[in-house]
Amino acid sequence: MALTVKQVEKLTEPGRYRDERGLYLQVMSPTNRSWLLRYELNGRERWMGLGSAHTFKLEEARERARAARKLLADGIDPLESRKAERVAHALAAAKVLTFKQASEKYFEDHSRKWSNAKHRAQFTSTLEAYVHPHIGDVPVGSIDTALVLKVFEAKNDGTERFWIALPETASRVRRRIEWVLDWAAVRGYRAGDNPARWRGHLDQVLPATTELTQTKHHASLPYAVMADFMVDLTTREGIGARALEFTILTAARTGEVTGARWEEIDLAAKTWTVPKGRMKAGREHRVPLSAAAISLLEKLPREADFIFPGGRKGAPISNMAMTTVLRRMERSDITVHGFRSTFRDWAAERTAYPNHVVEMALAHVIANKVEAAYRRGDLFDKRRRLMADWAKYCSLPATLTNGNVRGLREVRA
Repeated sequence: MALTVKQVEKLTEPGRYRDERGLYLQVMSPTNRSWLLRYELNGRERWMGLGSAHTFKLEEARERARAARKLLADGIDPLESRKAERVAHALAAAKVLTFKQASEKYFEDHSRKWSNAKHRAQFTSTLEAYVHPHIGDVPVGSIDTALVLKVFEAKNDGTERFWIALPETASRVRRRIEWVLDWAAVRGYRAGDNPARWRGHLDQVLPATTELTQTKHHASLPYAVMADFMVDLTTREGIGARALEFTILTAARTGEVTGARWEEIDLAAKTWTVPKGRMKAGREHRVPLSAAAISLLEKLPREADFIFPGGRKGAPISNMAMTTVLRRMERSDITVHGFRSTFRDWAAERTAYPNHVVEMALAHVIANKVEAAYRRGDLFDKRRRLMADWAKYCSLPATLTNGNVRGLREVRA
């Protein structure tokens, strides 16, 4: 006779109690009761556990037994089938890899192909800044076109989409995503077409970066109003404002400043040595620090390795921190990189410093190989005078910066 619900609730004596068609309630103790299915296959008796009686009620146990008998009707051993399913699930779980994990493994396999340390660092830093916040925790096998577009349509600076605001960087990031997804496909972590491919795919929904970069320039501030801008900037609080001030005083690039560490600063020698890994030219660059730059550094707390630490422990400020400062100053008409152009225009029009000294201060690569071979020094002493004059100009009253500053015009490098 089949068991009833009430009987199941009251059976606490150890033993096996038959229900119907091979289903049994096995009682080991009042708190240890489970369901078993007895069946024969190829003349062999087998017992299959169907779960705890505390978890599965009588009807649920009968349904689980019915599912097992359906497999038997097809000549499939339900115990072996369950083992195979568990193995398949375990293998599938082992193959679940997030995009961030995949990018790290890709980097491990390919880091040697980048001879330039800066390029190696850029691979991880750009993914960390622009990709991981959006799809870093997503299984790499689940990433589709919509998720890839999410990266490029994100408004990283609060106003413009990433693809529009930083087209050259976005284009490089797209290629890096494509590489990681191709690697994942070969390794068996995903299947299907690469959703980050450009030709015949993303080029249908995103404008070509060549079109954007041809018309998009680094808007700069006229040097005549530099002093007024600096007065406003120095009244702003926050690490982003100080980083922007330091960037202007040193005519450095954003990445050179955001990654700056205290160990690179020699206050006694008034020098900042930027390692080649953060330099566009791929070689170490010494920056002479003006009195204004030294004063700024001395007022900063040394609570981290980075001079301008970010919100996360052990990380520098983001490359958008200084752009955010400009937005708060209601100066969306200019860019951080544009201050290098401001410095260049000032040096050309208001000083007598030779062009090659200014180019060296900007750490520009010398295109002419003959000139590059001839000019082996870094013109450090001449650049020190140049940067000191620039700092003075940035602090001059507007009435003087708009006029002819004889002291600077008469400088001879």
